[in-house]
Amino acid sequence: MNGPADRSRTGRPVQASVTLERGSVRIAEARRWTVGRLAEARDDRGRPLPDQVVEAAQLVVSELVTNAVKYGSDPVELTLAFAGDCLSITVRDGDPTLPAPRRADPVRVGQHGLEIVAALSRDVDVRREPSGKRITARIPLASSRGDRPGATGPVSGAPPQERATWTRTVVDSSSVCTSSRSQS
Repeated sequence: MNGPADRSRTGRPVQASVTLERGSVRIAEARRWTVGRLAEARDDRGRPLPDQVVEAAQLVVSELVTNAVKYGSDPVELTLAFAGDCLSITVRDGDPTLPAPRRADPVRVGQHGLEIVAALSRDVDVRREPSGKRITARIPLASSRGDRPGATGPVSGAPPQERATWTRTVVDSSSVCTSSRSQS
């Protein structure tokens, strides 16, 4: 594992990454590593990140690393990075097969990971790379609408029909999935 390469002027680590081996990785270790890196981080006012951001990050890391371990191939890399008002969580693996978002189905058992990631993230990008794929979820550190940081799905104050949705387009032979807010 390696820590942040450098820090912004606020003392926030700019980026940290770790390479995980699929055969020996424990998802709980990835969550603990994430919490450890985020415990070092501070917002623009020098305060620790809100608990909601850290909790959302743990769940996103858990879902993305689980998918890489179950369906991907080595190497698996987890990266946390701060960019503006977002925490970016990126998981790369060596399998070029892209995950396909599914329609919400309350009866389906399992395979709700991408729905969970989309609900907790401002946006989610899924891209094929020359050596596999990259999935990046961006979690807001604070909301400009006044709702909870770390959540863009249904929240108090949001209309009940507002949901995170996925769109899929093809760009230069690479699929891009983006979750975004939309009115149903």
